[in-house]
Amino acid sequence: MFLVVLVGLCSAAAHFGGSLARVVETPPAGFADSAAGLSPEDRTSLTEIRWAQQKASEDIAELSRLIDAQRKDLKGILDRITVLNSRIDSLQIPAPVASDPSVISSSPAQAASSPAKKRVERSKPQGPVSVGGAPVIAGQKTGEP
Repeated sequence: MFLVVLVGLCSAAAHFGGSLARVVETPPAGFADSAAGLSPEDRTSLTEIRWAQQKASEDIAELSRLIDAQRKDLKGILDRITVLNSRIDSLQIPAPVASDPSVISSSPAQAASSPAKKRVERSKPQGPVSVGGAPVIAGQKTGEP
């Protein structure tokens, strides 16, 4: 979203920057001749206005240079975004899965856990078993201390 706003602002500045430069252009040389019949106050004002116009023209030229530099930066950013998008797209495509069962081998953790499971299995005691799981000896009587 930010990128779209940035591109819009740059294009608007480029469009209106050229129009503004034409409006603030310095007056033609014949304009100085018409100031000959003016009072000293008017001449001072006219000089200040010309200075302000010159300053505005310089400012507009500087802004145009800055806009051009931002356009170059923006183009570089857009190129990098395009490259990143293509990389993301390539990562989202699932890799082909090998269907050969000999290729698929169990991990070392799985191989190590299967002997451990065999050791954990207990042999079943033969004969009666108490509630706690211990074998009951046949000669004992329950109830006598």
